[in-house]
Amino acid sequence: MLENNHTYLIKKWTKELGFDHCGIAKAVRLDDDARRLEAWLNQGMNGDMGYMANHFDLRVDPSRLVPGAKSVITLLMNYFPAAEQRPDAPRVARYAYGEDYHEVIRAKLKQLLALIRTNIGEVEGRGFVDSAPVLERSWAVRSGLGWIGRNGNMIHKQAGSFFFIATLIVDLELEYDAPFAGDFCGTCRKCIDACPTEAILPNKVVDGSKCISYFTIELKDQLLPDNMKGKFDNWMFGCDTCQEVCPWNRFSKATEELSFTPVPAILNFSTADWEELTEEAFREIFRRSPIKRTKYTGIRRNLRFITQP
Repeated sequence: MLENNHTYLIKKWTKELGFDHCGIAKAVRLDDDARRLEAWLNQGMNGDMGYMANHFDLRVDPSRLVPGAKSVITLLMNYFPAAEQRPDAPRVARYAYGEDYHEVIRAKLKQLLALIRTNIGEVEGRGFVDSAPVLERSWAVRSGLGWIGRNGNMIHKQAGSFFFIATLIVDLELEYDAPFAGDFCGTCRKCIDACPTEAILPNKVVDGSKCISYFTIELKDQLLPDNMKGKFDNWMFGCDTCQEVCPWNRFSKATEELSFTPVPAILNFSTADWEELTEEAFREIFRRSPIKRTKYTGIRRNLRFITQP
């Protein structure tokens, strides 16, 4: 059948483009996810991230993003670094060690869509990576790639959770993977107990308004809340605590994607180096890094918050 051949080709191309895992699901409206998202938003767990309430219908219905959508292709790309920061330095989440993943993965999605159009035919499609109204973790589960852990991350049974998730929605009928069955967190509470700000709730809900990543990246206020003082565990940009303690990440292996090679400054800077960093140097060193998202003023704010009594 054509669907089988097309599916084989697409999964082959994703490997060639550097994606680690690929799953495909039938494009349908995500009614259950819509209800969960609505409840989460109504409880104010998005904090000041007002954009998460925008385009609600687009988030739960792929046909609103690609008219006539038939398939949702979900792709995982490993970003786990081979090297770590010096232990006494202000901490940066591992996803931000290398180049901005939005740019890296967006380019690969464009290449994938071009391959589909060249070799299969006129296919309408749109690629998304993190910055668009797509419930990518739900699609990852529906396409058989893993389950949602207590910490809100999608966990792959053989490879852990240090992955970027990308989505390509197309109006092409394909062979669909079986949804992932089961939840392998069991009775484990390591991420709940380790979260410095108690943002991870027992019922598989993460209060985004209490997450260190929210405070250090998303929150644009000049001042961070006093009640969080002393709770950041030296995290200056993002947080990996819940992933570090997750038993499934014992399977994590270093990424082979050269674009995610760590910026030397991230590995080598001491606290003093960060404190002495000028705005001009910041712009030059991190011009291709996700760290630029919080801007120089954000880094200075975060640094003061974790270093000053």
